[in-house]
Amino acid sequence: MMRWIAVSLLCLPAALSAAETFTLPPIKKLRFEEDYSALRDLPRSQHWPLCWKFIPLDPQGESYLTLGGEIRQRYEYTKDPQFGDAPQDTRGVWLQRYSLFGDWHLHNGLRFFGQLTSALEAGRSGGPSPVDEDRLAWQNAFVDLPLYRNYERTLTLRAGRQEVVLGSGRLVDVREGPNVRRTFDGLRGIATLPDWDINAIVARPRRDRPGTFDDGTNDELALWGVYATRKSLPRGGNLDIYYLGYENEDAIYTQGDGQEHRHSLGARLWGERDNWRWNWETLYQFGRFDHGDIRAWTVASETAYRWPENCWQPQLRLSLNIASGDKNPDNPDLQTFNPLFPRGNYFSEAAILGPRNFYNFHTFVDLQPREQWGLTADLNFFWRLQTEDGIYSPSGQIVRNPDGSKERFVGAALSLTSDYTIRRGLVFTAIHTFFSPGSFIRETGPSEDTGFTELTLQFRF
Repeated sequence: MMRWIAVSLLCLPAALSAAETFTLPPIKKLRFEEDYSALRDLPRSQHWPLCWKFIPLDPQGESYLTLGGEIRQRYEYTKDPQFGDAPQDTRGVWLQRYSLFGDWHLHNGLRFFGQLTSALEAGRSGGPSPVDEDRLAWQNAFVDLPLYRNYERTLTLRAGRQEVVLGSGRLVDVREGPNVRRTFDGLRGIATLPDWDINAIVARPRRDRPGTFDDGTNDELALWGVYATRKSLPRGGNLDIYYLGYENEDAIYTQGDGQEHRHSLGARLWGERDNWRWNWETLYQFGRFDHGDIRAWTVASETAYRWPENCWQPQLRLSLNIASGDKNPDNPDLQTFNPLFPRGNYFSEAAILGPRNFYNFHTFVDLQPREQWGLTADLNFFWRLQTEDGIYSPSGQIVRNPDGSKERFVGAALSLTSDYTIRRGLVFTAIHTFFSPGSFIRETGPSEDTGFTELTLQFRF
């Protein structure tokens, strides 16, 4: 321990030359995916923050420690939440998130990763929601056991508490938008081949509780399956194919509640070429819900084109999506699509609606006035697919039951986003979303216009 402290103290007064000549890897959503091993070849008297990213534990630097963390401050204000059907916060909500992590690599490929996170809330009417506050918990605490290593082929077993993102996060994501990120307890096999990356997982999500070290494993929910990515297809792009199993002992739909056992088979085509970028995905679900059969499906797409030579480098993105809904609540069979463990801000940071029983048209315009400054305007039109089913939040809660309405149009949302990178890891974001309810909302209950404002300052180091 004293040796680590001594090495770290030597870093602080050193010159800027190492930092100026070495490009650090990008900061990622999953912090354990960052690789700082290339710092082994730099002098040990590195300038902050390089010294904390590679602390050698032996003379050769084969064993090393990486330290880092996050400070996030977020203010949110929602006017007339759930169209006036939920309690109104008086002055908005202040959300704080802090984390520290240590990543210990041993010379034989063994690895230990631990991350402590504290999420705090103030101002929520009725007290914090389950995704607002968790005063202190292990966000990640896992060990990587190398089972096979040979050139471009590796096989690793990851055991313990771990964050998981599969593909673009449509089905399994850490839920970055809310204050408390999602994590799982379980096992994961990670295989890297010349043309394929393969992940096998058996896990249960953490049961979030607001106290200190009081979280447990949620035994009511389970996830298992295999997710494979074919890298660099002959004609460009990449291909994901996957099977995911899901279990929920107390699932709730418009039809009712019961035990859910669901299987998902899907494929995703994604990549970029020249100025084009695409992300297309489809999947089919089957299984059992209570006493009925599950038959559900979805198709999701986003296609983008950028004009990099033009002023502000404009980019246009078009997203068309559809997901099945239940056709008859009196029939025990269920057709409502389940996105499993999706990102919390599925359509926008306002997180009003989730991808069940819907079809939508979502268009984005991205601008880059400066390298460190980005602007986005997006417009989303949202309809129900089946009039016998309701609408749901990203977490799966019922936002509005059908109540006999035959109207499909749920509403339209306009969002404006500005993000400015002050320095590496330090980003300020401002978002405003205006949601105008449609005929279905007006027919079935309160139908006030909903406004959402968010200001976030996030520092990741």
